[in-house]
Amino acid sequence: MKFFIDTANLAQIKEAQALGVLDGVTTNPSLMAKEGITGKNNILKHYVDICNIVEGDVSAEVNALDFDGMVKEGEELAELHEQIVVKLPMTKEGVMAAKYFSDKGIRTNVTLVFSAGQALLAAKAGATYVSPFIGRLDDISTDGLNLIQEIREIYDNYGFETEILAASVRNTMHIINCAKIGADVMTGPLSAITGLLKHPLTDLGLAQFVADFEKGNK
Repeated sequence: MKFFIDTANLAQIKEAQALGVLDGVTTNPSLMAKEGITGKNNILKHYVDICNIVEGDVSAEVNALDFDGMVKEGEELAELHEQIVVKLPMTKEGVMAAKYFSDKGIRTNVTLVFSAGQALLAAKAGATYVSPFIGRLDDISTDGLNLIQEIREIYDNYGFETEILAASVRNTMHIINCAKIGADVMTGPLSAITGLLKHPLTDLGLAQFVADFEKGNK
């Protein structure tokens, strides 16, 4: 399972990279704005800065809603760096753009996916990644993990190479459960990733080891 971090915060990306388990980054206009990154040139530079920190894929999202606009923005983003994956919305125009980019050899991530049917269309269009938002489904009392299972079954049935990128991951159990049911990738906050490190028995055991060492080496 690949671990992506969902942020535009360079310090958090560096911390996740230093941990040695980071495979990529996803971000979006909202996350950019949260970090105070505004203006086209600043946003494009920030994407390059992210690519210079990590070794894996970096999803960069288009803002256009029409096909021609998505193509124009997507091509510009793809030219920024070889690690860039063009992030497209799950709309009719987004699916068309995914097909266009697939034919051009440009990798894509189709985002805001909330149904198996949408994921099927994205795979048919040749998307590199499909991003079902499990946390947002949980927010409306719908089982987000069940969607991951449905997509996994469909993709396995037909041998689709599109990778399932579990997005809107909120906590460590989301990560564990996504791994159990076969998500190819998870993307979430740094806290969810580092949360996997924690267990009270580890802390207690380490404290005992230290106490025993100090007791026997005074």
